[in-house]
Amino acid sequence: MSGKSRTCAGPHPAPAHAGPAVPCPATNRTGPNQRGAPVSAPQDWTPSTSSTPSPRPGPDHVVAGLKGTDEGGADLVQLLTPEGERVPDPRFDPYAADIDVEALKELYRDLVLVRRFDREGNALQRQGQLGIWVPLLGQEAAQIGAGRAMAPQDMAFPSYREHGVAWARGVDPTELLGIFRGTDHGSWDPKSTGFHLYTIVIGNQCLNATGYAMGQKFEGKVGDGPDSEATICFFGDGATSQGDVHEGFVWAAVYDAPVVFYCQNNQWAISEPTERQTRVPLYKRAQGYGFDGIRVDGNDVLACLAVTRWALEECRTGNGPVLIEAFTYRMDAHTTSDDPTRYRLADELELWKLKDPIERVRVHLVRSLGVEPEFFGEVQAESDALAARFRQHCVDMPAPAPDRMFSEVYAEGSPAVDAQREAFLAYHSSFEGV
Repeated sequence: MSGKSRTCAGPHPAPAHAGPAVPCPATNRTGPNQRGAPVSAPQDWTPSTSSTPSPRPGPDHVVAGLKGTDEGGADLVQLLTPEGERVPDPRFDPYAADIDVEALKELYRDLVLVRRFDREGNALQRQGQLGIWVPLLGQEAAQIGAGRAMAPQDMAFPSYREHGVAWARGVDPTELLGIFRGTDHGSWDPKSTGFHLYTIVIGNQCLNATGYAMGQKFEGKVGDGPDSEATICFFGDGATSQGDVHEGFVWAAVYDAPVVFYCQNNQWAISEPTERQTRVPLYKRAQGYGFDGIRVDGNDVLACLAVTRWALEECRTGNGPVLIEAFTYRMDAHTTSDDPTRYRLADELELWKLKDPIERVRVHLVRSLGVEPEFFGEVQAESDALAARFRQHCVDMPAPAPDRMFSEVYAEGSPAVDAQREAFLAYHSSFEGV
């Protein structure tokens, strides 16, 4: 195996403080916390017929420590607090050492512009111009930080919400519209941008990203040189329950693939909260596959930038894969077809508003770095102009021809597809003049 060595510990003996024996609900066996006990006799294997039900652990016990605090726990990497205060971190400060005032202003600009066209996308769907829109509200820092951490030669595999990463990779927002208007599957060039087309199937991009990263390694593109490459794969907390993600983790670990698995834990998999997805914090799942996992404040653009730079560097030099859990919050609906008021409380939303990823950067720029109000006015005007251009492009998009669905299905002609197209066009033309 290349890069740093990893060891996998064998079975652990029961600790001396294991406590009294407790029954196993399935077999009625007893042992010190169900570990290290002698195997019981067969006659003891029959479940108890007592009318008194066995005590069952409550939700607080099942997910103990998962959400110890709403800040993400003691292991959370944070460089900029919600109050806009810069906090030192000896491990990750070097990865943000080049972020001076001007660089931070550019990150702020990214955050504002991405949020603005995202809000415009929501409005366009509500007005019937888009079939659906997938909002990223609240996740701007997680995406901009990760996107700006990538080197030009790196490759990103998104899901369907990574509008901020697309922006960071040079994809114009108008190129996203065809997907949600139903006219194309994405019009940008994945090779030149280093940004793959959106993946709608939950978790499938983890397989694609792992395979691509394996190819990078097989082709000798991993090492200490300036042109070494890595891959980053974006997915949400809900995708971690999908088999494709698990398989991606397994293959990446076995082949030391240079891939960063970037999980944006926005606390809700549509209507399912994180505690119904896992018994441990998501970043700790990496331990079971034999690679590093880390949790970062997903509302802190500086921390996301620094941690992702570190992770990508690990992968480029042969020490991958790495799992990053960006602990953030989905401030809007899952998509515009979702109503989050049916499953979450308003006070939860209000709590996370205090951790807004844009506001903390603005406060830091003003209070600590003395940035003048004129800058913020210029960014706001630029964001409004972007939104207007985004809207106009959407409204002006031509309707696709009726046979568009049959084009670009195969590289070469297909008699079966040709016959289907002719039958459909004949059926379609029968309505002319009706």
